[in-house]
Amino acid sequence: MNKNEEHSPEPASKSSSLRTWAPLIVIAALMGLVFAMGWHKYLSLESLGRNYGALSAFISENLILSLLAYTALYIVVVALSLPGALALTLAGGLLFGWQIGGPVTVVAATIGATVIFLIAKTSLGETLAAKAGPAINKLREGFQENALSYLLFLRLVPAFPFFVVNLAPALLGVPLRTYVIGTALGIIPGTMAFSFAASQLKTIIEKTNAEHAACILANGEAACPYVIDAGTLVSKEIIFAFAAIGVVALIPVIVKKWSNRHAAA
Repeated sequence: MNKNEEHSPEPASKSSSLRTWAPLIVIAALMGLVFAMGWHKYLSLESLGRNYGALSAFISENLILSLLAYTALYIVVVALSLPGALALTLAGGLLFGWQIGGPVTVVAATIGATVIFLIAKTSLGETLAAKAGPAINKLREGFQENALSYLLFLRLVPAFPFFVVNLAPALLGVPLRTYVIGTALGIIPGTMAFSFAASQLKTIIEKTNAEHAACILANGEAACPYVIDAGTLVSKEIIFAFAAIGVVALIPVIVKKWSNRHAAA
C-alpha cells in the first residue's frame, strides 16, 4: 500500500466535515454581520411607526411585490434567529390586514424555521446523536415518541422563545415532516391573534406620530423620544389562552402514558 492510499481518508473526512458545518458557519456569519451593521434595529415597532405612511403608500401601489418582500424578510429573520419576529408579525397584520398578513406570516415563519431546523439537524443533531450518552438518548427517544404533541405544546405556549423551539427538535431527532406540520399548526393561533390585534396599531401609531410631531414643535427633537406603547395588544388573557391550548396538545401524551401504565399494572 503506498503512502497516498494510507492518507486518502483524511482529506475526504475533512471535506465531509466542512460540508456538514458550512451552513451553520454561514448562518453565524450572517447573524454577526446583521448585528455588526445594526440592521436588526430596524425590526421594531418604532421603525414601523416612523415609516408607516411611506410603507402604506408603497404597498397600496405594489401589493404583490410588497408581499414577496415581506415573506423573504420574514424567512431571513427567522432563519437567522434575529429578534423582531413579533414586530414583523404585527407589521404584516397592520399593513396587509390580518386576512392576508396572518396566513402569509404563517407560511414565511414555517419556511424560515424549517431552514434553521435542517441546518441545525445536519450540523449539530447528527453530531449529538453520535456522541450522546444514555441519558440524552433516552430523552431523544421519549421526545420522538410523541414529537407532534410536544412540538405543538412548545409552539403554542408563549413561554418558550421561538428560536429555541426551532433548534431543540433538531437536536432531539424530530423527523422533518413532523416538524413542519407541528410548526405550521402550532404557530397559527398566535400568529393570527397578533395579526388581528395589529389592527389596533394604526390608531396607536397615528396618535404617537401626532403627539411626537407636536412635541418636536414645542420642545425640539432632542426632548421628544419616540415610543410606541403596544402593551395593550398582549393581555394576560391571551397568554393564558395560549397556555391552555398548549396543555390540550399534551392530552394525547398523558392519555397514552396512563394507558401504558394501566396495561402494565
